[in-house]
Amino acid sequence: MDVDIEKITSLSERDSTGELQKYLSSVTAEQLTTLITNTALKGKDIGALIKAIFKGSPPSVADGVSRRALLYQHCISLCDSGDLQTEVASDIMGLLMLETHSLPGPSLAQLASLYVDSIKAGMMGNGKSLELFPTILTALAGTEALAYGKGELSGEEYKKQLINTLCSSRWDPQCVIHLTTMFRDVPLSPEELQFVVEKVLRMFQKMELQEIPPLIYQLLLLSSKGCKKQILEGIVQYFKHQDEQQKSEQMEGENLDVEVQSIPQDQLRHVEGTAILHIVFAVRLDYELGKEFLKTIKAALGEPSRVLCSFSIALLLSLSRIQRLEEQVFDFLKGAITKCFKDEQMQQGSKFLQDLVAPPCSVSSMILETVKNSVFGWDHVTQGLVQLGFILMDSFGPKPGPFGKTAEVPSSLARSPTQLACQLGGQVLLEGFKMHEQIRGEILEQVLNRLVTKTASPVTHFIDLLSSMVTSAPMILLESSSKVLETFDQLSYLPLSTVEGLLKAVQPLLKVSMALKDSLIIVLRKAMFSSQLDGRKSAVMGFLLLLKNFRVLGSIASSQASQAITSSQVQADVHSRYNAAANEAFCLEILSSLRRCLSQQADVRIMLYEGFHDVLRRNSQLASSIMQTLLSHLRRYYEPEQDLLPPMKLEPCISAQGDQVFLQEPLAHLLSCTVHCLLWHQGLQARKPLIEDEEEDDNDDEGGFQAELQTMLESMTRRMVKSELEDFELDKSAEFSMASSVGVRNSIFATLLMGLYEVLIEYNFTTANYNKNCFEELLQLFSRYQKLCEIVKEKAGKGRASSKAPRSLLSLGFISSLLYALFRDSTQSREESLSVLRGSADFMRHAVGVAVNKIQQLEETGHTDGPDGHHADKTFHHLCDITSVLMWRYTNVPPAVEDAGKKAGSRSVSVLCLEGLLRVFTTVQQRHPPDWQSCWAPLMLWRRRGEPGEGLTEKLPFYLRQFQRSLLTQLSGGEEDFSSREAQLLVGVLAALASRLEPGSPQLDQMITWTLKICKETSFEDVALTKGLLSLLFSLLALQRSPVTELWELCQDIHSQLGDIDQDVELEKQSHFNIVCMKTAAPTTLLVLAQVGRLLDEVDWLIALKKSQAAVDKSNADLSQAPGQQDCVLKAVTLQLGTMLTALHELLQTALPPGVCSDTLLRDLSRTYGLLTALLKYYIQLCQVPSRLEKLVKLSGSHLTPQCYSFITYVQSGEGNGGGEKKKKKKEEDAMMAASVKVLRQTRAIPNLIFSIEQYEKFLILLSKKSKVNLMQYMKLSTSRDFRINAAALDTMLQEQQEADSQQTMVTQSPEVSQQPRKKKRKV
Repeated sequence: MDVDIEKITSLSERDSTGELQKYLSSVTAEQLTTLITNTALKGKDIGALIKAIFKGSPPSVADGVSRRALLYQHCISLCDSGDLQTEVASDIMGLLMLETHSLPGPSLAQLASLYVDSIKAGMMGNGKSLELFPTILTALAGTEALAYGKGELSGEEYKKQLINTLCSSRWDPQCVIHLTTMFRDVPLSPEELQFVVEKVLRMFQKMELQEIPPLIYQLLLLSSKGCKKQILEGIVQYFKHQDEQQKSEQMEGENLDVEVQSIPQDQLRHVEGTAILHIVFAVRLDYELGKEFLKTIKAALGEPSRVLCSFSIALLLSLSRIQRLEEQVFDFLKGAITKCFKDEQMQQGSKFLQDLVAPPCSVSSMILETVKNSVFGWDHVTQGLVQLGFILMDSFGPKPGPFGKTAEVPSSLARSPTQLACQLGGQVLLEGFKMHEQIRGEILEQVLNRLVTKTASPVTHFIDLLSSMVTSAPMILLESSSKVLETFDQLSYLPLSTVEGLLKAVQPLLKVSMALKDSLIIVLRKAMFSSQLDGRKSAVMGFLLLLKNFRVLGSIASSQASQAITSSQVQADVHSRYNAAANEAFCLEILSSLRRCLSQQADVRIMLYEGFHDVLRRNSQLASSIMQTLLSHLRRYYEPEQDLLPPMKLEPCISAQGDQVFLQEPLAHLLSCTVHCLLWHQGLQARKPLIEDEEEDDNDDEGGFQAELQTMLESMTRRMVKSELEDFELDKSAEFSMASSVGVRNSIFATLLMGLYEVLIEYNFTTANYNKNCFEELLQLFSRYQKLCEIVKEKAGKGRASSKAPRSLLSLGFISSLLYALFRDSTQSREESLSVLRGSADFMRHAVGVAVNKIQQLEETGHTDGPDGHHADKTFHHLCDITSVLMWRYTNVPPAVEDAGKKAGSRSVSVLCLEGLLRVFTTVQQRHPPDWQSCWAPLMLWRRRGEPGEGLTEKLPFYLRQFQRSLLTQLSGGEEDFSSREAQLLVGVLAALASRLEPGSPQLDQMITWTLKICKETSFEDVALTKGLLSLLFSLLALQRSPVTELWELCQDIHSQLGDIDQDVELEKQSHFNIVCMKTAAPTTLLVLAQVGRLLDEVDWLIALKKSQAAVDKSNADLSQAPGQQDCVLKAVTLQLGTMLTALHELLQTALPPGVCSDTLLRDLSRTYGLLTALLKYYIQLCQVPSRLEKLVKLSGSHLTPQCYSFITYVQSGEGNGGGEKKKKKKEEDAMMAASVKVLRQTRAIPNLIFSIEQYEKFLILLSKKSKVNLMQYMKLSTSRDFRINAAALDTMLQEQQEADSQQTMVTQSPEVSQQPRKKKRKV
């Protein structure tokens, strides 16, 4: 029969339940399902039909139950088919949910099994029916008992079994999102939720990339039930794996020259960005989710490679926009970055650590990768990047040193963790500036604000960043020119170094923006009349920079004179014809402004004189104007009458204000500037091609001032040679005291005169063309200079003059040429003339001494005085030439040759050469590490010119052997031939060269063997040499292995030399290292303890690493790590501590002198016990006691703790060196006793040590209880504090007092017990 839907609905509406049941009973299952299907497809009356079927199928009747089950099964499959409209399917599911709880348990179990089977078979379709599954599971959990197999289960257990089965089965990737959504509505226990989350996270790898963000969204909603940490870690690990896979594919593609990409990079980045947005949105709604993520990240800081990656850092930066998390996020990132750099530094400095631990992951590279990835629409990350960059630069930038000064180290040479962190901040901001237009204005504004506001601290890192920004995108900065103009208005109030850096940085902008240039000119003109000296100096500096960089048409610039500040993006030809006239007028206008500086203070004039040469070198067309200016100014101080002596007027160079006399005109700098400009111009004319006819008039003018200057300088030289010091009122009787105006005046005159002599020496050498007569005149000038120096030095020695010598005005280029001529020039035609200079040992010594001073200045400041002193390339070129000459001179001229003419008390040329070489190597390592090979290039040439060139790696051992032979020569000679200074310098040079050896190379092994042999066989009682050799040994051993064995042997030698704290003990004389003797033992002790401290740092780092790894493993329930992998580090830690305990055991029995040695030993002992305690805490977590730990505890109980108590008693009794038999006066004894008591009173080392020992014993007891191993059997607890009161010593003192009362005549005699400690002190 045909089933009539209208009849069913009408019966339902008339409440004819009996008739409705009867009618439905007559309908077959097939007819009913067909009716439901047809009605649902039509989309109308399906709700009424389902309600009628429910009404006519009461759950109390078996027939009704089966009909209901049929209805549920058919509707579920019908909704999954996808044939129904969404609204119809939703209505059906809603009606079914209302009646689910009325179903009996077996029916619910049958429906649940149907769902599980459908999911296993991948037949869920669109997943619409899954809306009903949570209701079924909830109802199922409420049933009392259900048949399961041969037994019964409660509804809750049955639900758990279903979920377990479901999560263990295979899921179709298309239904994962639907299932995750479904589980949000299912009541889940923590264990069930964990099953579900683990299953969903496992499915990440099988899903399409586009489906990941919606799945993450559903997971985050599911996290409200729990498992927040697991969900977040799973998401991070998935994207971390995807990034690693893409990197490996990219590297593989580069190796094969093909493109291998399973997932397009841009697609992956966009998915990551969407996922980050979902997580940030979820954290805004659920703060606990953000707290859990930070907690997870922080817990993994000990092993950051587990959770830190580009994605997690981007997520952190996005979360930083949430105010409650901002501070925590940036504190974590700062800590992670500094920890990363510190770990890298720790490992790089120790081969011992490199062999034990793999290199740490680079957080800095992850952050830079995040910046690079942010270009794929990660706008939510960019603000955090900007904030992070400035936080790093503000927190870790250079700090002001003493008196507000700081050592200028280029950012490219950053080495310390703080410098590297600051450099990373700059890189983040620069890359962000290049990639993201929306943050450029903010970055520029914040950089300029810091330049203006941070006047009390260095801002070189911000200037470097600004310069890089201008170079990378100058046209973009022009769009924000208003901000630059605002900064210009503050120029006169900024420090000089900031002004210089700022103007150099924005120089390219001035060439393309007339408004910026005009504004700067106005600001500089105002600054020229500033009431502040620094303001006027800033104006001079700014004008000089403009003159250097706006060249007039026709100016010839050598390769060295090319502009240092250029930009590939500045497409403006400033040398073209149409603006040449404008540039010339502009430059002449600036020159007219600068002429006003010739009437200002000496500092302003010096700056002007030092800048004119660079201007001339870059802008040769200004030569006439500059030279005329200098010449007219020089005439004021020049005596034109050829017969009058002296030729220079010094009186106008000073001015007086009341009783104060000060320098007004730095005449020597003026003459130096004039000479260098003249020499450069003459060289330019010699190199310049033929000039056009119309420029001949200009040449006549130039020739005029050239001829006049040459005549003036020749006359000046001739008359300065004839002039005696008395002509300048500077003879030996002159007063140089800085307390009187006459003394100040004479000091200023002496400084000016020495500078004039030096300038004339340089000019005459340069223009002499190796003429013998000129060189003789030059030596006469030097004799005058030397005589004046000796007078000033003599007065300074008597305390009547300033002891600080003025800086030499000789240029570095001249010194380079002079040294080559003195020592290396073998041209036959120059032999006769050069023999004049070579005949003066004082002159050669002075030349090398000036070179050493120049190199020292270069090492300290990065530049030198004089022309090209700030030009890094030319300075480095001169440095290489000087290095070649000094090396040749030291290795080819025996010291015996020069000793004959050496004055008493003066340093030999060889020692000066060696000092210069050491400073060169130090300077190059600090300031030019990439150019280390270039520094040696000249040295490769003069050794074996006929052979093919060799690299530094091949030649370095050759030079090391040379210096080794020199040191052996020093050590093998007698004490009368021994030069302590030269030996120390040789050790320094060897250390500098050996640091360039490759770790693990045979050359390094040979160097270590040689150094060990020297230390063991040398017996010179020279403290400085001993410290130098041992420092060299330790630095070399750090590149190969741990020096703990050598430390133990040194401790034995120190014990043998200084004696035992127990005077009754006679020590067997041991001598592993002959370099340790009575005189050098105490300084060696400090060196050894410093090394012990370094080794303790390494052990501390390893223990902290193991503890953090254990914490991460525990949180991840991953304690099943291979024991061998753990044992490798722990075994090394135990062995290291054991050997150090043995070494400290020796020192604790040594009669160390009171003071620094004892205090340092006590502090190192406190640290040792602290590390032993930390190791115990680690094993307490593991609840185990390895045999080697037990041996270590036994060693500490037998060799360390008892000796600690004895040593504390020794220190508190005020004893000095033991075992000595020499006597000192009573006053010396009392003074040393008072000093010892003072040190004891001020120190906190002893209480700290006692606390450390007691903490160690406390955790020993705790570990013994947990592990059931009695570790305290090796320790002797000190409950009575008997180390504070020595009973025997107390009895002796009481006995002395009684004897003193009974016999006054015996006062001077003391018992042996109390006398011995004083004997020990006498040997200090």
